[in-house]
Order: sequence, then C-alpha cells, then structure tokens
Amino acid sequence: MTLRDSNTTPGPRIWPVGALCRAVADALDARFNPVAVRGEISGFSRASSGHCYFALKDDSGQLRCAMFRRAAGLLDFSPRDGDQVEVRGRLAVYEPRGDLQLVVESLQRAGQGALFEQFLQRKARLEAEGLFDAERKRALPVMPRAVGLVTSLGAAALHDVVTALRRRVPHIPVVLAPAAVQGASAPGELVRALQSLYALKPTVDVILLVRGGGSIEDLWAFNDETLARTIVQSPVPLICGVGHETDFTIADFCADLRAPTPTAAAELVSAPQAMWLGAIDLLGERLQDALDTRLDVLGQRLDQAASRLGRPSTLVARQQLRLAHHSQRLRYAVLSRTERLAHAPRSISADFPRKLERALAERRDRLERVALRLKLLDPALVLQRGYAWLTGADGRAIVSARKLNPGDAVVARLADGSVDLTVTPGKTGTRPTPGS
Repeated sequence: MTLRDSNTTPGPRIWPVGALCRAVADALDARFNPVAVRGEISGFSRASSGHCYFALKDDSGQLRCAMFRRAAGLLDFSPRDGDQVEVRGRLAVYEPRGDLQLVVESLQRAGQGALFEQFLQRKARLEAEGLFDAERKRALPVMPRAVGLVTSLGAAALHDVVTALRRRVPHIPVVLAPAAVQGASAPGELVRALQSLYALKPTVDVILLVRGGGSIEDLWAFNDETLARTIVQSPVPLICGVGHETDFTIADFCADLRAPTPTAAAELVSAPQAMWLGAIDLLGERLQDALDTRLDVLGQRLDQAASRLGRPSTLVARQQLRLAHHSQRLRYAVLSRTERLAHAPRSISADFPRKLERALAERRDRLERVALRLKLLDPALVLQRGYAWLTGADGRAIVSARKLNPGDAVVARLADGSVDLTVTPGKTGTRPTPGS
C-alpha cells in the first residue's frame, strides 16, 4: 500500500525527497541523455582527488558540471575560466543537494573538431616534406650576443619575456620585431617580422617567437603554412613559445626548440648572470689552487737546490777548511823533506866506503863472467881440438867450398900456426891439397 492509497483526501502525490530526486533523474536520463552542450567555463576548479568542477554559462543560463578524474585525465589542454567549450555527458541530479548537474564525459574547445582536423592534415603534409626533421635543428647558443623577439606590443607575453631577460641577462640587447599574434592579418605580419630579423646586420644570435595561451582559434595564426616555411629558413636558432604547456602549433614543430611558455622561452636563452659569475668565481678558485700548487712544487724544488748548494758563507768556510788542511800537509811535507836532506850528507859519508866496495865487487864479478863467456867463444879453443880456420886472400873466413875456384890461395889457421894452400880442380866439396 502506498501513501496515496492510504490517504482518502484527493490531491497531489506526496513524494519522499530522495525518491523524487531519483524520479527526476530517471526522467532526465530518459528524456535528454546523452547530451552535448556549448558554453563558457566559469568557476573552474580541480580537487585534490582529480575531479573537476565548473559551470557552463551563456547569456541566458548556467549549468553546474562535474568531470570525474578518469575523464579529466583525457584532457589535452588545461581549461580556464572564459574558455568556450563543447562538452558531452549525462544530465543527473545530485541527490544530497537536489542540484541539477551535468556529468561531463568529454570536453573540447568550441569548434575544435574542424580546426583540429585541418591542423592534423597540415601537420602531416609538412612533416612529410621534412620541415620537422630533427637533423636540421640546431643547438642554442650558450651566450648569445643579441636576442630577437617577435610578438605583439600589447601581449602579456612581451612583458613576461622582457622581465625574464632583464632579470637574468640585463647585459644582452633585445631586438623587438612587433607583429599581430591573432586574427586574419597575424600570419603575414609574423612572416614580415621574422624576415626583418633575418636581414639584420649584424644578425641576432637567437630568435624568440612567443604568444600567450588561448583557444585553438586564438592560436591558429601559428599553424599557417607560410609562417612554417619562414621559420625553417631562419639563419639562427629559433625558439617557439606559444600558448601553454598543453598547446601545440605547427610553429612548435618547425622551430629549433619548443618552449612550454613565453617565459620558459626567455629562460632557455638566458642563463642567469649569477650563474656565469659563479662559474667565473669557480674558475678563478681553480686557477688559484693550480697556481698555489705549482708554487708549492717550485718552492720545494728551490729548497732542495738550496740544501744542496748551501749558503755562500758555508761554502766559503768549507773551502777555507780544505785550504788550511792542504796548507798543513804541505808544511809537514816540506819539513820532512828538509830533515831528510839534512841527514843525507851524514848517511852518505858513513855508507860510502861500504857501498863503493860492494859496487866494485859486483863490477868484478860481472867482468869475470863476461871474460869467461868471451873465452868460450874464442876460435882458438876449437882449433886445439883439430879443426882449421880457412880464410881467403882477403882474410875473410871461408865457410863454403862452392865459393872457391881452382887456383885460389887459401890460408888454413891451426892451433900452433898457419898453412898456405892452393885450390886444385876436383869435385865440389872435396878437401883441397896443400901446396908448396
């Protein structure tokens, strides 16, 4: 039995609050879901749980929305208040408060579908031509001498970039080439601004192409094909810092480097002055340490050389000591020689007779030995044994019979006299006969 059946008084049905909320939710689900809505984001917030809460509004109404963490994780950009978006989801009733809300299942910028498809087609064509090749992209200069900047004079990006450069590298000049960054005329102005920087003499060392965030329509100028080809022709490295970290344009892919924000682009080319001063201080310390070490080594070598050389006074004292030693030795030598010479006459007079007698005895012995040897060589001793000594007429000894001719006169000396002989004919080597 229902409450209506138990009440006999005619009238509207009485609902419990929760039941009515569920009934309304069922009716909405059956009547409208799924639903797609276009409007402007208002009051966007992201809870620590990852869920997002905001309102969609237009001139005539407002609708509370909830996007749970799973759907929020699929977003390719960061929604902000004021963004025109298209959402798809389901209408529901939040029963604890009885509020109507749209549970968002997908969210994209308004009009993104057709533009995004055009973006993908253009990106694929330019990539096939090689405009995005990593091989042609150049490294950034470590210490640029001048920075070129292309952006709008009224853009917040100009203030952000100039502030960052002034804070980090106030000594580096910035050359500004202003151009519109949104609207139908923006692509042509951006191209002319870049070409003006290319023609500078002397040229800048790096170029920054920057713009703040916005919808895909706001950033569409940076997807222009002519601008892409102009970026590729840059004679110096070019950094593109357009939009926020989740925003991508054709210019990002053509540039030598993409920065997530304009401020990040400025920071990429401007290492803080304090860092370079710190590096210089570090190099100075290292140089001083190296110099101190070198001086220590040379000081040790000098100390070693000084220890070997000694002080001049020490060297002079050492030489004086050596000179005194040699002088003393010389004096003793002279005295010893003098004493020996003084004793020499007395020793000579005392030893002279004995030495003279001994010398004479030695001479007599030698003479006797020589006389004996000479006597042994005397031919007369040989003649006494029956031999004869033959000489020619000239008195020369005859030692060969072949030198004699018949009739030659020969003298034969014997032990007790001599005999004259004449050579007669006969055989060579025969004994000659004595003559008269």
